[in-house]
Amino acid sequence: MTTVLSDERKRIHPHKFVMWIAMGSIVMMFAGLTSAYLVRKAEANWLVFSLPPVFWFSTAVILISSLTMHLALKSFKARIMRRYRLFITLTAMLGALFAILQYTGFDYLYSHGVQVFGVGSNPSASFLGIIIGLHALHVIGGVIALFIIFLRAYSLRVKRYNVTSVEIISTYWHFVDILWIYLFIFLKWL
Repeated sequence: MTTVLSDERKRIHPHKFVMWIAMGSIVMMFAGLTSAYLVRKAEANWLVFSLPPVFWFSTAVILISSLTMHLALKSFKARIMRRYRLFITLTAMLGALFAILQYTGFDYLYSHGVQVFGVGSNPSASFLGIIIGLHALHVIGGVIALFIIFLRAYSLRVKRYNVTSVEIISTYWHFVDILWIYLFIFLKWL
């Protein structure tokens, strides 16, 4: 009996396994995109421009949201539901704010003459649009997942303390945070 329990504890939950595979695929996609960015940057007609200042604020927002997600998970594990609800609400709101700030950054670029896609665009701006746009899609997916567990946190009929979904979303949210830090440093200084 003891051997069966210890073997079962060593196994990773299937949903966590799928999430890790997906995160590995996402890393490979962004590694390919940033490599292509570096190769294309060495060629002619590369437009040099600064990232919008609002991206600094969005970076701070996603870092704070990672902290609130950590506190939400910690509260859930301790079964302090009032604190969990507070922190998961803050995380969902900060995630949505991050997405809004990213949109504001692209609006800033457009108003300063940087056309990201379409007629009059430049490869450098298009790369920026693709890289940050794909990250934004992953963030929006994370925000949707956050809002789902946010709704579950306030549901009166669901009273299960299954930590797996909160752990999965927490891991994913920290992943998109780290991914943004990498992309921001890459785009800002390379």
